[in-house]
Amino acid sequence: MRNQIVRSSFILVIFFIANLANAQDDDKKKDKDKDKNIGTEVVNVVRSYTPTISDAFKIKQTPSLNDKETNKKKEIKYSIFSFPVASTFTPAKGKAEGLKKAKREKLYNTYVSLGLGNYNTAALDFYTSRAISRNETFDISLNHHSSQGGIDNVQLDDKFFDTKLDLAYINRGRDFSWKGKLGYQHQIYNWYGLPEGFLTPDQIGTISEQQTYHNIYVGADVNMEDSFFNGGKVLYRRMFDAFSSGENRLILQPEFEVAIAGELIKTTVDIDYVGGTFKNNFQETGGIDYSTLKAGISPSLVILRDDLTVNFGAGIYVGLDLENSKNDIFIYPRITAQYKLSGDNVIAYAGIKGDLQQNSYYDFVQENNFVSPTLAIAPTDQQYNGYLGIKGKLNANVSYNARASYMSESGKALFQVNEFNPSATSDNGYTYGNSFNVVYDDVNTISVFGEINVDITSNFKFGAKAEYFNYNTDKQTEAWNLPDLEASIFADYQITEHWFAGANIFYIGERKDLVTFGPGTFFPVVQEVTLDSFIDVNAHFGYRFNHRLTAFVKANNIANQDYQRWINFPVQQFQVLAGATYKFDF
Repeated sequence: MRNQIVRSSFILVIFFIANLANAQDDDKKKDKDKDKNIGTEVVNVVRSYTPTISDAFKIKQTPSLNDKETNKKKEIKYSIFSFPVASTFTPAKGKAEGLKKAKREKLYNTYVSLGLGNYNTAALDFYTSRAISRNETFDISLNHHSSQGGIDNVQLDDKFFDTKLDLAYINRGRDFSWKGKLGYQHQIYNWYGLPEGFLTPDQIGTISEQQTYHNIYVGADVNMEDSFFNGGKVLYRRMFDAFSSGENRLILQPEFEVAIAGELIKTTVDIDYVGGTFKNNFQETGGIDYSTLKAGISPSLVILRDDLTVNFGAGIYVGLDLENSKNDIFIYPRITAQYKLSGDNVIAYAGIKGDLQQNSYYDFVQENNFVSPTLAIAPTDQQYNGYLGIKGKLNANVSYNARASYMSESGKALFQVNEFNPSATSDNGYTYGNSFNVVYDDVNTISVFGEINVDITSNFKFGAKAEYFNYNTDKQTEAWNLPDLEASIFADYQITEHWFAGANIFYIGERKDLVTFGPGTFFPVVQEVTLDSFIDVNAHFGYRFNHRLTAFVKANNIANQDYQRWINFPVQQFQVLAGATYKFDF
């Protein structure tokens, strides 16, 4: 049926085309006949034709629609018809890219290092850490450094001896850990810095120049997690010497932390007691007793806002002079801020801090080994220390730090050489202008600090720092024995897998001291002395035979300078120390 309809339609189309072609041929014949009979006529044009356009019909107003359904949108509902499809795709197994792994260093729980050098110098360093259980360890550390002396042009014995033993028990828990500490230190020094031209050889031979220090300490550090009690520390130290001097110190510092309204509030309680006695004062007119207590609280609020970190705090202390029945209240600002101007590349920081600093006989001895056992011990009121700085990274390998500060201190301790006043009734070896006293003064200090550290390669590191000081004193004419400039440079180089080397250079600027001769006479001589600045160049290198054994050589004062850190106390010149370090499990 369908084929018949198609066939009929095809015939009709052909027929229509044929008729149309015949009709066009007839029309063409008629047109040709007419063209043959056209005559000649004259047409007169009366005026030119000017066409016009009639006005279009415009709608006068927009018709309004009253159909309420016009603005309604038809709700369209979507639905997904999901059904499981079995997949025959099997992903290929991934293969990790190969990375060059650094050799894992073998760790040992014990090492011992021994070195010997000129000036009959010996150095020993021993450490071991024993695991008692999974969470308990027991550590032992022993350090020794001594020399039999031999400095040129020194008329008294200049040997020294320093040995320290530390024991520690550590217990690490999930939320609670603590460390118990016990230690003993034995030190021997000699007041060998005699002024020239005041004593005969016979008189020098009668001087007992040796001083011996002993100190024993016991303490603990506590750390807690997920608790308002963060932890803290407690320390007790007992020190005594060969001249019947003794000192006790007790430090207790618990820390608390509470989160309020999303902010962190930290509080530290600080209790620091120092008390002791000296058998004689320098004039040998009586003994010296001192007893001071520092007790206070230091709350602080830590605010973290993106790149800004601000710490608002204060220190409120009560200072008690128990020996003289005096007390004072001190309030110190403790505000610090840090803002990242450009990530870790540029960080601006500022702050203002203050503190009541406890001074002690032990601290003075560690700073200056040649003090006399006749010191007046008192705290220092550091009223404020304001600073402004910038730090960051110039690139991935270079970091920097620059800071300017202004500090005001009341009762700052300054070392000053004791007067030359030998005793006629005793053989104390510190009364010949060869020991140091402590004087106190109000000092304002302006300082500018700069530091840069460069990791030239992964095996070569370099750094340098310097700080300039300007002091303004109240009663003293100078800030005695304080340098105007301190600078240092260091470099460490891992030459090969086995060879390594390093160097450091220290610069200490000029210092001034006040020398007094003949204080018991009518015309004592008081002279201000300037100590020259000096540079101390040190270097070391070594060779690692394997993970256990390393040999090393250290050289100090390579420039062989005969400088004085303290007046009349020259140091050892070129020094060399060679030794080895051995690691093992014990």
